[in-house]
Amino acid sequence: MHISLEHIGRRFNKEWIFKNLSAEFSSGNSYAILGPNGSGKSTLLSVLSGSLSPSEGKITFSDTQEIPVENIYRYISLAAPYLELVETLTLKELIDFHFKFKNFAAGLDAKKLIDILGLEKARNKEIKYFSSGMKQRTKLALACCTDTPILFLDEPTSNLDVQGINWYRDLIQNFGKDRLMIIGSNQIQEYDFCTTQIQISDYK
Repeated sequence: MHISLEHIGRRFNKEWIFKNLSAEFSSGNSYAILGPNGSGKSTLLSVLSGSLSPSEGKITFSDTQEIPVENIYRYISLAAPYLELVETLTLKELIDFHFKFKNFAAGLDAKKLIDILGLEKARNKEIKYFSSGMKQRTKLALACCTDTPILFLDEPTSNLDVQGINWYRDLIQNFGKDRLMIIGSNQIQEYDFCTTQIQISDYK
């Protein structure tokens, strides 16, 4: 998989969030989009995932051939604090629902995913009764354990304690290989393994 950005920019009303950004992203590499809160990391991730159009410039998605932007969602998994889970579902129901639309990563099924989460006792508990840390783990596990070539993670250790951060890093080590991984972050423990870093402030 390959994502190419050619002089892209995004603005809201008359304010430019970023502009004149050119970059190449390819499978087997991990990239960190860095900057303080409110700097535009999430906006750039939204452009990269095809959910926002750039205000200027060109973005191209390709595998063996170019992929239309309206189809790129099939290739992407995303975890972010602002993505809501269906809170009236139990954990098992949520996993079953999610994987009606995407496939499990090789060798996984619902039981193994719950084992990875360490939430066997909560399998029949509704998501609305989960702690913020349990919800974040669930978002990360759903994204990382889905069979997609592109993985986007926005502030992945939000609401995680030290044990949760170590769990996240193990998850990335086990399920991040050979994918195109892009992480929006301002916390070094989230991205210190990334091969390339992009400072959003360089494109203001």
